[in-house]
Amino acid sequence: MTWAAAPVAARPPPRLDPYAEKRTEPLTGLDEIAADWLLPLWRRAARPRRARYWRLTRLCGQLGPAMAQADDERLAAIAARLRGTLRQQDRRGTIEALALVRELSRRALGMNPYDVQILAAFALLDGRLAEMETGEGKSLVAALAAATAALGGTPTHVVTVNDYLAARDAETFAPLFYALGLSHGAIVHETPPEVRRGLYRSDIVYVSNKELAFDHLRDRVRMGGAPDPVRLKLDRLALAQTEGPTMAGLAFAIVDEADSVLIDEARTPLILSQETDAAAEEATARQSYALLDALEEGRDYVVDIRDRRTRILDPGRERLEGLAKGLGPDWQNRIRREEAVRQAVHARRFLVKGDHYVIREGAIVIVDEYTGRLMPERSWSGGLHQLVEVKEGVTVTSRKLTIARLTYQRFFARYLRLAGMTGTAREVSGELGATYGLGTLSVPPRLPSRLSRGRTRILPDGAAKADLIARRCAELSSQGRAVLVGTRTVAASQAISAALEAASVPHAVLNALQDEGEAAIVAAAGQPGRVTVATNMAGRGTHITVAPEVLAAGGLHVILTERHDSTRIDRQLMGRTARQGQPGSVEQILAADDTLLAPVRRTLPGRLMALPGAAGRWATARAFVRAQRLATRLNAEARRALKRHDKALDTMLAFSGRPE
Repeated sequence: MTWAAAPVAARPPPRLDPYAEKRTEPLTGLDEIAADWLLPLWRRAARPRRARYWRLTRLCGQLGPAMAQADDERLAAIAARLRGTLRQQDRRGTIEALALVRELSRRALGMNPYDVQILAAFALLDGRLAEMETGEGKSLVAALAAATAALGGTPTHVVTVNDYLAARDAETFAPLFYALGLSHGAIVHETPPEVRRGLYRSDIVYVSNKELAFDHLRDRVRMGGAPDPVRLKLDRLALAQTEGPTMAGLAFAIVDEADSVLIDEARTPLILSQETDAAAEEATARQSYALLDALEEGRDYVVDIRDRRTRILDPGRERLEGLAKGLGPDWQNRIRREEAVRQAVHARRFLVKGDHYVIREGAIVIVDEYTGRLMPERSWSGGLHQLVEVKEGVTVTSRKLTIARLTYQRFFARYLRLAGMTGTAREVSGELGATYGLGTLSVPPRLPSRLSRGRTRILPDGAAKADLIARRCAELSSQGRAVLVGTRTVAASQAISAALEAASVPHAVLNALQDEGEAAIVAAAGQPGRVTVATNMAGRGTHITVAPEVLAAGGLHVILTERHDSTRIDRQLMGRTARQGQPGSVEQILAADDTLLAPVRRTLPGRLMALPGAAGRWATARAFVRAQRLATRLNAEARRALKRHDKALDTMLAFSGRPE
């Protein structure tokens, strides 16, 4: 008997709670003040200790020889026995279960987990965040922890940053889950509602963070708020035909690339909405631009480039009041018309085609700044989306009026147990602990890094930068190296591609506009002489298999052409090379006219950038560092503001009775 055809072990008894979820009440008054002082001290005392997990890993390893000698029937019997043991939260049972899962991984997948992966799996099962170097096999770690938890009857959600990774990992590790008799599946954007309901009742579900959070928000709207366990149990016992919740609860989540999901994407709340009249929205957007064009910058309003904010001055308020006299009743409200002007400035000045959005089939499609992927069903709120549509001359769509909203901070805090993995947690470990209660455990790499870092070169403008990149790509590809050129935006990837074409350098482009055949492009990116230009789509979660000939020539070479808002995203791109002890190299080729530097051009480093020679290059390098620090600080403040706003809504919604 082989595990591919093994009988399913006895299923655990059904869960009594029809919708598992952590229910917490917001703290107020002295309780909140005490928590602000005591929680950091408690988290520091409860900080995960690596030595403890090494001890558990050694105990798990001691069971390895016995597991390897057992035949398939014996392993099936062990799995059936462990189902009951794990439900009792027995630590010895967890060690034995992970040893079993490790052996089955070797038999069913041909993957033999390393000790550091077992250590990280123990941390996940304890509700920790495991920081692992890129290329250390985080996907396998998540599968090991998910299988162990699900074996004990804990439904597990493995949360990925996009649909591609959810489908890929669910398919990759399906033989392991089947060997253990665990039901599993993947939910992607195209999965219909009736199929989702069944998949969410599986033992293990792979799903992207957006699909997961929106499904939960729809459930809250459908149920009129928090789930009522009594009503749900009665509906289940009575076999009620009414449509129940899509999800089956929030028991355990393992969040891959946790800093991206829990930090970077936590600035924007998730919103369910209904549509307004498109013609009226177009008229409003055009009138907003007309009011803006009637004002003079500097006299009537000022724009803060650094904070991306517009302030209406007293002369501007008076002029707007006079202009509004001949308009409809909506424009008689001072706050309403001033906000319309501020939104018009933001749409015209700060939202750039190729950076923040693209035009596809005559429609504005937002580009996710962290993943580089298109978000066709997302739109900017407050009429901003319609202002961009008018600016670009495309068909104006309806505006979305909020029905319900949910933040990632609130959603993930509802899981009974939360864990995560990432390669870049150290910069935000404090915020992850304060917001989600996640202690960070740094997991050492299996092999020492062989990454070679080249010097950073700064060119005067984007054209000079593109020419140098083209020459470097031609030089490296002629040596049999594979080259990955990373850009921040779609527009930048197109500019680099044009320079490569002018230099007759064959290459492939992977961005939000050219995303067809993504898997094929990634699969070929490590071949000799291959040049790939990519946005963040080739960043987090992307594994490039490097050919042996390329490794012999020095490995994959990564060129960073732009800095991102966060150094964590830069490190993710660098992590595409020199993985698992392989050779590889990275260099940065930047331009002094990078838009990231706009907020710091009036600072001392920004003013010194114009100096000739080494002094100007030093100042530009310092300006990049300051710009990234500023962007990181502003993003953190945006998340704190969102938490404050969320808390204020708690009080209002408590009286209104609305969900979320």
